[in-house]
Amino acid sequence: MTQEKLMKDRMIRAIVLFGITLIALLVFIGLYIDETHRVQEQYRTQFRTYLVQTSESISSYLDNEGDLPLRYRRILSDFSSANSFGFLLESLTEDQKRSINELQACLMKYPEQMQDKKRLEAMKTAVDDMGNNLDKGFTEAGAVVDSVDKKGH
Repeated sequence: MTQEKLMKDRMIRAIVLFGITLIALLVFIGLYIDETHRVQEQYRTQFRTYLVQTSESISSYLDNEGDLPLRYRRILSDFSSANSFGFLLESLTEDQKRSINELQACLMKYPEQMQDKKRLEAMKTAVDDMGNNLDKGFTEAGAVVDSVDKKGH
């Protein structure tokens, strides 16, 4: 009888330990998911912030306020930061991320073409729409990229 009681106690302890471990695992998973959502929201906030700054930098450039090369570098810097945070967002599709990346590449490789007033206005519209979480902003960004002559400067 003692052997049977001893085995029964061990089995009860094993079941209780399994239950506690299972509860701890579920709590850990819940905390992980919550933290992942929180981090993604921070990335989304930073992405939007840099898009707004890019839009303001484009407006400043178009209004001819001060040193234009400096203003253009500011556009490039702000948009590069937005691109970095956009890359980290899980909510953006690969095509949307590619669109942002291609627009940044055009800003870097073809500054003479990208400084055109019409192109910058189109980019500002695209950036504003992306910042407002509108899918058409990515399509507009693609149109700006397509308007650049990638064989020339």
